[in-house]
Amino acid sequence: MAYQNIAGVRVWGKPDEGALVQAKMCAETGKVVQTLLMADHHKGYSQPIGGVVVYDGQISPSGVGYDIACGNKAVRTNLKVEHVKPRIAQIMDEIARNISFGIGRVNNEKVDHDLFDDPDWAVYREVGQQEHDKLKTLARDQLGTVGSGNHFVDLFEEVGTGQVWISNHFGSRGFGHKTASGFLNLAAGREFLGSAPGEKMDQPPVLFDLSSEFGDMYYRAMKLAGRYAYAGRDYVIREVLSIIGAEADMEVHNHHNYAWKEQHEGKDTIVVRKGATPSAPGQLGFIGGSMGDISVIVRGKDSVENREAFYSTVHGAGRTMSRTQAAGKMNWKKRTRSGGQISQKQMLDAIRDFGVELRGAGTDESPFVYRKLQEVLDAHAETIEVLHVLKPIGVCMAGADEFDPYKD
Repeated sequence: MAYQNIAGVRVWGKPDEGALVQAKMCAETGKVVQTLLMADHHKGYSQPIGGVVVYDGQISPSGVGYDIACGNKAVRTNLKVEHVKPRIAQIMDEIARNISFGIGRVNNEKVDHDLFDDPDWAVYREVGQQEHDKLKTLARDQLGTVGSGNHFVDLFEEVGTGQVWISNHFGSRGFGHKTASGFLNLAAGREFLGSAPGEKMDQPPVLFDLSSEFGDMYYRAMKLAGRYAYAGRDYVIREVLSIIGAEADMEVHNHHNYAWKEQHEGKDTIVVRKGATPSAPGQLGFIGGSMGDISVIVRGKDSVENREAFYSTVHGAGRTMSRTQAAGKMNWKKRTRSGGQISQKQMLDAIRDFGVELRGAGTDESPFVYRKLQEVLDAHAETIEVLHVLKPIGVCMAGADEFDPYKD
């Protein structure tokens, strides 16, 4: 097997000590069936990113995290790269102008969707009418916006065929963040929309029995945030298809911050994946590298190791450097950063050399802060097969001064 068993935690790739400490803590808290670390793992809030915890009848709002239902949608278009490359600068300008990136952004075009009639909005009414109205308004305003941090809209050339792909990466925006904060507040006896005290990265996971009132409410709210994230990613893909004048002939769409009801070894379980892609046999997934590296479309294998991974795999390359290390400390009054290890010139030179047309992004998202994707894919070779290799030709993200503390 390609994984190590370290104190009962199944670990793929090179163990990160900070993430391993968090994983051990998760393994010792609650009704845990198994704890795992994918090869792209690193420290997160409470549950490590790239971490998977399988529970018997419990769900963890801190495990799913603040960006509920963060994930990727990727579509293959009917265009070849030669139809797009000559106008790539104009296309990326249009994407940056027409899609809203950044913290707190609202969509210039209000997007209606039948998810706003979902009966699970009643969860928020159970908390309070004011909370329901505030969150529903926020959700309506932000549907179809992308956010900041490592969230993106990218264009790719498929290696070998020249086919153009579009992908995006984001979750349930402020609505999901306030949902996560709200249930963590309720678990601590605070008001749903109240202020939370200072968070500790290594605090034990917050758990609800799924059969409890809070457990049922959270599960319903999480599913609603999942629908919301899907709707937002669908909208953005439609907009980009319109901008480049293309149609999609294949799509891949997954969450990687979510909790799923799944059967494993004949038992009903709750699988909490934070920064981990589901990889059931035959299931398709998108795994993104840095903006100076490949991304891939994968398919889950029907293998012993994939079963032992609880049908989970990586969601990206995994960070090797913190945002502050890379970009420096932010002075919000002066809107300047200092002390970063990666310069803007270093980043732009690397991106230009890789042939990418870039809009936005800070040095904390440069290729220098991520592992090479092939390294983590190799660690999971017995769980997934790579179907399509994608090379980025256009990347659009929020500007360098946008900072979001709750990215996946």
